[in-house]
Amino acid sequence: MPRRARRLAVAAVAAAALLLAGCSGTSSSSAGGDGGNVAVSLGTQPWIGYGQWYVAQDQGILEKNGVDVNMVQLNTDADKISAFASGQINAANVATHTAMMMKEAGVDLKIVLIEDYSETADAMLAGPDVTSISQLKGKKVAYEQGSTSDLLLHAALDKAKLTMNDIQPVPMAASDAAAALISKQVDVAITYEPYITTALEQDSGLKAIFSGSDAPGLISDALVVSGKLLADSPETVQALVNSWGEAVDYYNSDTDAARGVIAKQVGEDAAALSSAFDGVRYFDKAQNAAAFSGEYVSDALPMAERVATEAGLLTQPVDLTALYDSQFVTN
Repeated sequence: MPRRARRLAVAAVAAAALLLAGCSGTSSSSAGGDGGNVAVSLGTQPWIGYGQWYVAQDQGILEKNGVDVNMVQLNTDADKISAFASGQINAANVATHTAMMMKEAGVDLKIVLIEDYSETADAMLAGPDVTSISQLKGKKVAYEQGSTSDLLLHAALDKAKLTMNDIQPVPMAASDAAAALISKQVDVAITYEPYITTALEQDSGLKAIFSGSDAPGLISDALVVSGKLLADSPETVQALVNSWGEAVDYYNSDTDAARGVIAKQVGEDAAALSSAFDGVRYFDKAQNAAAFSGEYVSDALPMAERVATEAGLLTQPVDLTALYDSQFVTN
């Protein structure tokens, strides 16, 4: 499916900690570009939330800004985390909570850019008998353990002042959850696009009772860079952030063309991804600056830390002030 591998890589983060203990600290940075920029190896996956990098490449924005970016396609979060921790890549597109897990494991990184929020691309679906999250008590809830669906479930329960003990958890793959709801094996299902759209088309009685828009920033993606890249060439980091911002500007000015570029790179037709695109909010530089000085830091990060801890993905508090560096979105 043309989406990021959303399973949270708990084992991968543990492996990263071992890598940090044993590796020599090599880095993929090398001289290149103009104005002091160095080459960037950017770990990514075919998820539309990361799509503005394809736009930046297609429109010559990266070249204009003098930054040489090699987009390294990695199949899983585990591969991406291991490559970052071992220095094979020096930048990566990751979910916010994944950045926290990596930081907890001792990986030297900083979030320097908010890429996207999932608003309606992740959702809790229910039939006519369940109209709100306050009615989840005693219900059979299908969700994928250790995934973004797991995070969304915990956020919904927290908002309804319920716990996992109040529901009947039914763990299964997100691709199967909606089918289980349609066949009435469960009362509620948590999944993400394109499964949401497929389910709603198959059963008009289904509806979303909770989504990423109800917990803004909980399910979000960010650009992380290595401490070495940040120290060696802040100019390169600035060029990356500027390039993303210009790509979003282009996306907003010619959305159909930009979606076509992204869809091609993730291996799907743009029309088939229409609902997925509509459910994702990309952040330009101005929106980044506002979020870093406001709700992303004050609300989204603490919420993501709390929910990830409740879901068992974090085992100790993360120093959130050391997790990000917002200077590049204000320059």
